[in-house]
Amino acid sequence: MKIDTSLTIPQPPEALSQAGLQFDEATEEDFDEIMAMSQDIYGGLDYLPTRYTSWLQETNRTVIVARKEGKVIALESVCVIDDGETMLVEGLRVAPEERGKGVAGVLLRFCSELVKSKFPEVKVTRLTRDDPLGPKDFQKYRVITKQGILLVRFKAEELKLRLSNLISHEGIFSSLSSPSAVRLDHKSIHQLYLTTDLMHGVLPNATVIQDWQPFKLLPSNFAILLKKNIDWMVDDESNPTVASLCTFPFKVPIGDDWYYLNIDMFGKDLSLVQQQLLCHLQCHMATLKGHVMCQIFLDQALWKPMADFCHNALNLELVKEYTEQCVVESDV
Repeated sequence: MKIDTSLTIPQPPEALSQAGLQFDEATEEDFDEIMAMSQDIYGGLDYLPTRYTSWLQETNRTVIVARKEGKVIALESVCVIDDGETMLVEGLRVAPEERGKGVAGVLLRFCSELVKSKFPEVKVTRLTRDDPLGPKDFQKYRVITKQGILLVRFKAEELKLRLSNLISHEGIFSSLSSPSAVRLDHKSIHQLYLTTDLMHGVLPNATVIQDWQPFKLLPSNFAILLKKNIDWMVDDESNPTVASLCTFPFKVPIGDDWYYLNIDMFGKDLSLVQQQLLCHLQCHMATLKGHVMCQIFLDQALWKPMADFCHNALNLELVKEYTEQCVVESDV
């Protein structure tokens, strides 16, 4: 579907070279071009191939591609959340030969104007970053919250054996079956997160961050979250100290039998965080195979002891040193 480019706001001097860009709503037919454009993203660990089709079906999401001389050179996605007050910017992709030329800024401004025309009640733009924020960023954005990012890698069969040996012979993970890691059904999730304030002290800034997406505790947001394949856990439904959300494994482009697993951990109790990590891994061991990249988001102070735990107790390979997930927003 062609977009009315009259919605494009005036371009600043540094973006004048981008004259002639054409903006379209993304379609299934664009998939191959987009994949080719972004094949080096995240070192071949891009989530977009598994999300693209579902994104096109979300009624609260706008996905735009930029073309130059008929060729797709960039993509941006904006999802409207928080009762229509927040536009969440995700999935920016720019073709390698066009990076550093101002394409991203032009596309983002176009998407913002388009979304505001469709959802006039939008008040803020929110995004999640993992790159260091500089002085200009702090002038532009407010920081909502930060989490540490722990990225580990393992072979599924090796971890299955390791977990089996630890449980059978060393007995140190008997907590796997303890009530310290309680899986929640939809009714329990709704009850705990929306009808009480128990989670306010557990979540960072009363925000559910699920796989890079930050949500306020609102029924409309949970209507979105509960449509996803996510495992929800807490240590205690009546008085939670630690909570976690785990995506189902998804394939990534780096090669055959490569999967990604994202686990969002909330709370500061190291032992409970360890127990819930183990439970999430156990839950997916039956279906996991091949190589697995596991991204764990957690309280910054827990990063080092959790990195040691993953390496020493589970024999997982640490892929990166400490990095941060930072949720920021600005007024529209």
